[in-house]
Amino acid sequence: MRGNLIKVFFFIFLPLTNINAQENAPFLTGKIQISIKEGTFDCDLTLSTIPQIKDYVIRLNSGMNILHMRSKKPNDFLIYFSKSVTDTTSTGESTAYYFEDNKEKGKFLPESIQFKYVGKFPVVNDTIENYSLKDWKGNIAYNQNSVRSDGRQSSWYPILYDITNDKDFHLVKYDIEISCEDCNTLYVNGNPPIKAKKANFKSKIPRELTLFCGNYDFTNIDDTYILNSDFNESETKKFSELVNSYKKFYTDKLKIPFKQSVSFVQTTPTSKKDGWMFVSYPTIMNIGWQNGLKNITNPKYQNFYRPFIAHELGHYYFGTFKDFNSELGDMLSEGFSEFMSLQLTKEIISKDIYDKMITGKFENLKDFKPKPFSLIQSDSEYENRQLYVYDFAPIIFIAIEKEIGKEKMWNWLTNILNTPTKFTNYDFLTLTLRETLKNDKEFNLVKAKYFESKNAIENAINKI
Repeated sequence: MRGNLIKVFFFIFLPLTNINAQENAPFLTGKIQISIKEGTFDCDLTLSTIPQIKDYVIRLNSGMNILHMRSKKPNDFLIYFSKSVTDTTSTGESTAYYFEDNKEKGKFLPESIQFKYVGKFPVVNDTIENYSLKDWKGNIAYNQNSVRSDGRQSSWYPILYDITNDKDFHLVKYDIEISCEDCNTLYVNGNPPIKAKKANFKSKIPRELTLFCGNYDFTNIDDTYILNSDFNESETKKFSELVNSYKKFYTDKLKIPFKQSVSFVQTTPTSKKDGWMFVSYPTIMNIGWQNGLKNITNPKYQNFYRPFIAHELGHYYFGTFKDFNSELGDMLSEGFSEFMSLQLTKEIISKDIYDKMITGKFENLKDFKPKPFSLIQSDSEYENRQLYVYDFAPIIFIAIEKEIGKEKMWNWLTNILNTPTKFTNYDFLTLTLRETLKNDKEFNLVKAKYFESKNAIENAINKI
């Protein structure tokens, strides 16, 4: 995300995942019963084809009250579960569980586990008296008309996390039944929305189980679903054409096809002032009060909102096509998505808007003293994540483009996306750049000025 502008806080969050890399993704089956009037989840789910990991936790939303966890394979029995107090990579919404082995010195992980649990959450009926102070991505959010939940951050379903390899398995193949008697439309990420109170949803492709169930309508045009918007027919067509033009831009630049249709969801927050977007492909969700997705086609606001859509679409590549982890993973996924959004803004939306965005980033960075990429040992060392990943990183990348040229820059991004790696750390970043440039003098200059120097900001601004 970029900036807190016009008193609306836009936070663009990214699940750091890779559909292509999860051939061994767990398989989730079972039933989920929801009530948007009561704010309830009632789940009977089984996680199977579980990768055998020695050091792990299983995350589940802390608001879920567990009846039991049960080993289904290799043997059928109720399991005593323990809580971990060392799950430092979680964002706080979930509790981490594990199963001790018979010797109580290690961990035991069944091949298949049943989870039965229920949860009850606040329902926001109005914004006069009955509302929340804050809303955020990982919130299981019930308003008067729907329930919204992402998958990874909220952990409304059990998510396996491999501690050793810093890898979570929130992308799952699934075959689940969802019922909601007070809904008329059900949507699960990876499936088209359906007008029903009960439906079965399946996916052989691993997906994050983002949900949006409630009482709303949807449209489908050119393989783009638009849920709960107030677009008229003309606006729907214009919006679809816009999205497809952005997808084509990225495909042409990266030489990697944009292979997913996209579903856009419009909904309101449970608070009075928050507004943001987040992506869990193929879903892009817009939460806010001010006209929502209509701003994308409104001449008065479109130049402000369109770069946000470009940023989110960039996350198909940096965050979905390619898995990012390690200390620089967040910076790489957000920074390169923002870089691509800026390039699209300059070439398609408006050069003036691009110039204003760059000037705004310069202003944001004037008192910021970030550590260079080479010295970052943990993402906590970003100090100010907003400035580091959305302002500092893309400015560095634009300066590098000025040094090496547009063609080599896009080639570097393509190389990053196509190069297999276990960890997307600093070594990976420099390796892909060196392989792209094939020129040690040029590589060492970029590395010294922008990756290692404590004056990287000044160097970048001077170059731009």
